Formats: sequence, C-alpha cells, structure tokens
Amino acid sequence: MDQGRPDRAPMEDKELLSGLTVTIFSAPGAFVGSVGARQAMAIHSWLALSPDLQVVLFAQHPSVLSFGKALEPRVTVEGDIDFTFLGTPMFHSMVTRARTSNSDIAVLIEPESVLLPDFMTALQYAHGLEHDWLLVAMSPKVSYFPFYMESQGQWFEEGGLLVEHEKVQQYYMQKHQWINCEGGKLWAWNTGELPLHAGVMPPFIYGKGFHNEWLLNEAMSSDFRFVFDASEAISIFHPENGLNFNGHSTENVAIADKVGRIWEIEGNMHLAALYGSFYFRPANFSNKPVKLVECDGKYYMINPPNEPKYQQAIKQESSASEFNSDREGLKRIHKNVKLMTSFRRFFLGKRQRKPSVRLDKSLVQGSGRSYRWKNMILGSIKRGPRAECIHISNTEGRKLDCSTSELKVDLKPALTLSLSFSLESLLQKVANHENTIVLAVVGNNYRDMLMSWVCRLRRLKINNFLVCAIDHQVYEFAVLQGLPVFMDGPAMNISFNDCHFGTKCFQRVTKVKSRVVLQILQLGYHVLLSDVDVYWFKDPLPYLKSFGPGVLAAQSDEYNETGFYFARSDHATIVALDKIVKHAALSDLSEQPSFYDTLCGEGGVNRVGDYLCVEPETNLTVHFLDRNKFPNGAFNGLWEKSNLKGACKDQGCIILHNNWISGRKKKLERQVASGLWDYDVSSRMCLQRWQGAKSMSSY
Repeated sequence: MDQGRPDRAPMEDKELLSGLTVTIFSAPGAFVGSVGARQAMAIHSWLALSPDLQVVLFAQHPSVLSFGKALEPRVTVEGDIDFTFLGTPMFHSMVTRARTSNSDIAVLIEPESVLLPDFMTALQYAHGLEHDWLLVAMSPKVSYFPFYMESQGQWFEEGGLLVEHEKVQQYYMQKHQWINCEGGKLWAWNTGELPLHAGVMPPFIYGKGFHNEWLLNEAMSSDFRFVFDASEAISIFHPENGLNFNGHSTENVAIADKVGRIWEIEGNMHLAALYGSFYFRPANFSNKPVKLVECDGKYYMINPPNEPKYQQAIKQESSASEFNSDREGLKRIHKNVKLMTSFRRFFLGKRQRKPSVRLDKSLVQGSGRSYRWKNMILGSIKRGPRAECIHISNTEGRKLDCSTSELKVDLKPALTLSLSFSLESLLQKVANHENTIVLAVVGNNYRDMLMSWVCRLRRLKINNFLVCAIDHQVYEFAVLQGLPVFMDGPAMNISFNDCHFGTKCFQRVTKVKSRVVLQILQLGYHVLLSDVDVYWFKDPLPYLKSFGPGVLAAQSDEYNETGFYFARSDHATIVALDKIVKHAALSDLSEQPSFYDTLCGEGGVNRVGDYLCVEPETNLTVHFLDRNKFPNGAFNGLWEKSNLKGACKDQGCIILHNNWISGRKKKLERQVASGLWDYDVSSRMCLQRWQGAKSMSSY
C-alpha cells in the first residue's frame, strides 16, 4: 500500500477539456471470465473521461467484436494490423496504426488499466506544450477494487449503490501499489509530425517483454520529442480482484501457463538486442525521463533523482519568484529550449546531433537566462507544500525507478530461435474446421515474397496457412514475424540469387514440396500447396473443394506444374503422392517431371482429354485447372499488360502465378511494379488501407 503521495486537489475544468480529441488504442483479449470483466470496466472508465474520446480495439476474437459493436460509434474494433498466428498483435504494427490517428492525442494502453479523470487534465496540460512530446506512465496494481462501472459511466459498489468519483479516487490513492516495475505502461503523444524515435521499430510481439523498454530507450536517445514520465501525475491502475458488472466478487485467474511460449519472449529479446541503441548503450547512460508531478492543483516538471552530473551542471541563479510553473511559463521556456532531454544530455556529455532538434545557444554559453528552465522546474518548489510534494515524488521515484530499463536478464541476441511446436501441434492450431491447410515451402531467398503472400492471404481473411522453411535463415525470420513455421529435416544451402527454374538448387527445393505434402496428408489434413510467387485474387478453396474426393486439382503449366495444387487426405491421393516422392528421389531432375510422369504416365499415356489424367493403380484423377481462372506466368501475356489487375478481373482470375521468368530479382521487380504486392519490407509490416490516412516518414 502506498499512502505517501498527498491527496490531489480537484482539477476538473470541463471548459478547459472540451474540444481536446483523444483516441485510445488497446489490444484486449477475449471478453470471457474475470479478464473480460476487468477489460470491460477499464474501457468504460476510458469512455467516461470525455465525450470527445474514441477507443480503437485491436482484436480478431468474436467476443471483442460483439463488445465493440454494443458501444459503437465511440468504440471500433480493428483487425487490420499484424497478428501472430496465435492471435497476438504485433507491437510495431499497433504503434504505427496509432501514429495515423487524426485526434489531438493518441494513447496506447493495456486493456485492463483503469483511468480516472485526472488523466484528461494531465493530457490537457501536455497539449499546451509547444514541442512534440511523448508521455509514458507505469500502471500500479490495486489488489482488491470494490467498485465497478457500467456503460453509463458511473461507479457503483457492492449492492448497486452509486459511488461518487471522489470516493473512487481516494480509494485508489490509499490502495495502489507499485510492483517492482512489472506493471504495464501507458504511452501517449500529441499527433505532431515528429516521429517517436529514430529508425525502424522491429516486429515485437505485444505483451511479451522488451518492447516498452526499447521504445523508451530509443525515444530518449533520438531526442525528437520531449519525453516525460507521468506515473505520479495520473491515476492509472489495474485491479487484480474486484467486482464484475453485477456487483459480484471475482477472483483474478492465474496468468496462462507460458510453457511452450518462451519463443515469444526470446524473440523480443533478440530484436531488442539487434535493433537501435538499446543493446549498445554505455553503462553510465541515463535513461530516466523528466517526471511530471501534480501538487496543489498545478503541474511541475522535475528532474529524476540520482543524476549527480546533471545536478552539478545546473546553476541555481534565479529565485523561486522569478517563474510561475503554469502553462504560459512552460510555453516561454519551450520557445527557447525545444527539448529538455537535449538540455540534460548536453550537460551529461551525451549530446547527439539531431537535425530536427535545435538547442538554444544561450544554454551552451551559460547565460543567466539559460538556466531558467531548470529554475522554473526545481527552483520554484523549494518551499512550502511544493517542496514536500517533490520530496515524496523523489522517494517514490527511488522505489519505482522503472525508466532506467534495467532488465532482469542479460540482453543479448539469441543464438537460435525456434517455435515450441511440433508439426502435428501446428497443424492442430492452423487448420480450418474442414482440416484443410494452405502450405508454402520457401527458402530465405524468397522471404520478402513469402511475407507479401502471407499479407495477401490475411487480407483475404485466410489464416489456415503453414510455412515449411528449408533453411535456418527463413525459419528464424518467420519465427520473428509470428508465422506458423516448421523445418523439414536438415537445413538446405539455398543460393540467394541463383535458385530459379533449371538450377540444381531449384531441383532440390521442388523435391521438398511433395515430401512435405505427403507427410501432412498422412496426418489426416487436406493440403493446398501454393508457391509464394502465386498471387491470390480471391480464396480458391471453395472452387477447389468442388471437385470432391479422389481428385487432385492442379494448375496447368504445360503439364509440368507443381507450384499450385489441392490434394485431399484420401487413400488414392496418399498412395499417388508416395509414388511421386519415390520417383523424384531417384531422379536427377526436379520434382516436376516425376509429378507428371507418375500421374499422367510417360508421354501422357494416362491422359483423358485436355484436362484430365487418371493414374491407373490408384484411380486418382488429376484435373488441370482452367487457365483463365488459374493462369501461369506465360498465359495470355498477362504480366505484360499495363493494367494487370484490370486484365485479370476481366478474365476472371482466381490466382496468377508469377513464374516463367528467370531470376529472383526480375520476378520481384515484376510483381512490385504490377501492384500485386502487400508487404512493406522496410517496416516489416503488411501494407494496410489505413497507412494512407496520414503521411509519415517513420514511427
């Protein structure tokens, strides 16, 4: 229990808060049980803050969609960000989406964190700062919270009795506890033009560690924005136990068993070590932002404790009466000093050159005016209750001290990364209700095309895909991107630029396909094999399933196509695929001739008309698909059309194969130029419709 901080003076000014638009972004889990009840209460607490506040929930679970629909139009649910195959959002995609907000302020918060009205007052204060800013706050816990909130935005206690906000605020002040920096973080920023940090954020998995510490470190190191810690100035907390909507007691369920999910944490640690300056910062680097505190109804910026170099550098040349720490005072100071972290870093000897941030020359020269920034923040609170407030804040800061990003483990890149799933367990997780999966077999030379293929399937709402990696590089890349991936036997040595049709590398890769398909068929799953250079205009499975059992439907490619076909897990298909695998193992050629010779016979002796073959031993029918619907790269000159999408639409394409072209680079260039590309290589994110909503150079 923490009773050290003095009670706050009421600061609600409806006229002041009106007109400030805020969008809160969060990524809740399923709305079930006590977790769902806490998430619902938290979201209702957000909506009660202001009528000008909107909420965006990143989720795919049906229960979240139902919850959001009941609160429209103020709550919307968005599924068009990147998720892992287990349904966990990707943090870099969440932040990028939040950065496109058109509100005055964007907020990113954990879904169980409750907010009280002083949060809006703090945002209004921050909104008056003249430089772009980034606010961070820790969320303490309240072990037992005896109140609940319903959709009308009012607090109730057990028995359905209405409770005034002041009682809830007082209870929070008495009962909140800091938990050794393990609470969640809240981020808020004004939607200005400056990025939150330099460089590119790696694809962190949300809630799996390191991404909050990494973002704080990079924001502080970049010096683009004024970064400050508002943990002690706002009322934010997550209740562990409490009351549900009906006023009945709930108990906090234990955190889900994370055995088998360690790869998510290791992956985040790996990315934090490889990207940015987090891993490479010197031992004496200070990563403590300025703290925002509230005392006697006013806000103050104070220097974090325990920075002796910084304390020695500040000359106390002005009395407390010279400056008033109101909004106008801050505006005057911000006009002369664009970024307080730049000021602090100059005196720490950590000043870095950033073209978007200018430091007033008077600071360097040490004039009397130059130190008034510090005097306004610290010098004006030397006496009276203000000094007491700051003393308590520094005491809390020493207990909390979460902004230093001191990790409990040694941060270092992982030697190897791997999913804790067997092929069988992956199939159980990704297969659809008809036991069907979409399979891609790929090496590192086509990893960008793999991601564009994945992003396209996600846009078509197809999530039952599985990736077979044939080398370690693409395997670890897929793990970090949150894809369902496995390796088939020993890794292969794949040439990055010389593994196209006709090469020895190509011959080895194609033989993996039929072997893996056979393995999955034997486990009882139907397989749609698709090369990653196949662009999907629509979901082909409904059409392919219409052929029924005992039929293998394959794209026609002059009788030698193994890059797109649908195979059912039935006896005839399994026996036929086994024959193909054995034939290919004895051949010096690629898998394609083995595929055709086994099913259609050498010279096509098993063909029946233009579109069918019947394998005599198994009676399996091979149906070659309509080229208008399933064209290859040479059909009808489609890839040479100036409006490829329009031509395919007129023709009725379901898919289009980007083959019959030599070389990986040419294939990539052709697909990107045609507009059939869905992945941003630089940010490692799927391209989304909302990315055009606001021009951004980076995060």
